[in-house]
Amino acid sequence: KNLYLLEGDSVILKPDTRVLRDDEVLWKFGSEETRIAEIREGTKEIFDFADGKLKDRLKLGQSGSLTITNARTTDSGDYKLQVNSRCGVSNETFSVTVCSY
Repeated sequence: KNLYLLEGDSVILKPDTRVLRDDEVLWKFGSEETRIAEIREGTKEIFDFADGKLKDRLKLGQSGSLTITNARTTDSGDYKLQVNSRCGVSNETFSVTVCSY
């Protein structure tokens, strides 16, 4: 999925995969696939990376959705979602481009 937004906008990255209570959810960012958020054993966690520039602007929903608030051009890149369930592993990629005014 390709998403385009302006600086200051918010966006919700919603998985097509239905996330169940016992599923493990992992969000990664960029070409190095840095871990930014996960749900494991029902516990949500946002990871600090890139000097914390993104951490305070991320929200992880129980459905596996990832909300980015107050978007910045440095937030542009690929956000990769991996859902591990009893049925297997599913992957989705969201390509986000944040444009300045």
